[in-house]
Amino acid sequence: MKSMIFAAGLGTRLKPLTDTMPKALVPVDGHPLIEIVSRKLLRSGFDSAVVNVHHFADQVEDWCKRQDWMQFSISDERAMLLETGGAILHARKLLEGSGNFLIHNVDVLTNADLRSFAQCHRPDALATLLVSPRKTSRYFLFNPDTMRLAGWTNTNTGETVMADPSLTKEDCLALGFSGIHILSDRVFPLMEKYVVDKPAPARFSIRDFYLSVAGQHPIYGVNVESFRMLDVGKPDALAMAHDFLASLDVL
Repeated sequence: MKSMIFAAGLGTRLKPLTDTMPKALVPVDGHPLIEIVSRKLLRSGFDSAVVNVHHFADQVEDWCKRQDWMQFSISDERAMLLETGGAILHARKLLEGSGNFLIHNVDVLTNADLRSFAQCHRPDALATLLVSPRKTSRYFLFNPDTMRLAGWTNTNTGETVMADPSLTKEDCLALGFSGIHILSDRVFPLMEKYVVDKPAPARFSIRDFYLSVAGQHPIYGVNVESFRMLDVGKPDALAMAHDFLASLDVL
């Protein structure tokens, strides 16, 4: 299975570090975040990774070229950040071909067993999302009987979007998204249809895309037991990254 690491973001929450380097190269114990994530992918059976680049793109691309332990391909977003959905569609030629592929945010560290997670991807699934009952303000909503995606809600604003009109928010299981998901190659024709009226290259959120197609195409959540996650997009979380990774024994 192929993989893609989202590494193009501006990293504004990590300023001033990201005034001189991309978020992907911010180090934890001397190891850049992209190395920590990609080595986890390698241990989980993924021998190649597509990396999208924008902020300090040359630095990320140069780092990828220097690595001989994993095959990296670059999806160039120097001209414009394409958001999460647009980034996947833009990398289509690099991702298609293995049937399914995994997406992983560069600033997310977890104890998830990605090999086991990949095995949870059902043949009928358009996508499978790694989710957990962690505290956040934005939740995907799932049918509790089938774990099929039914909607999304923001508890701060009250905004709710239902993909399954037969259910209400109160009917659903609300779970936080990890930024890790598996998509079927079947997603690309649906994305092309979704952006048919948008100028190329299309810029759109994967969340909005999922909610637009979930009523017709199964998207499932996998609620991982004993899940631990650290979003290192903030300086205070970055300070906790050493202890978090030490507890996982991955460095």
